[in-house]
Amino acid sequence: MPKGQKITSEEWSYEAKVAEIDSIIARIETGQLDLAEVFEQFATAVQYLKECDSFLQTKQQQVDILIETLQDE
Repeated sequence: MPKGQKITSEEWSYEAKVAEIDSIIARIETGQLDLAEVFEQFATAVQYLKECDSFLQTKQQQVDILIETLQDE
């Protein structure tokens, strides 16, 4: 994804990214990729992991806010 380009929630899926990470790991573990491809796939997986981590952090913040509002009532 180019920097500065936003992805809408309809286009981005946590589950799809996790599935792609699993697929990348499987391709790397086959041992059939050349070293350059391994590094490229690894870099892609790291980027996806960062996106997933950011998504989870955002959702955790939303849950925390909702819990706070319940406690305030």
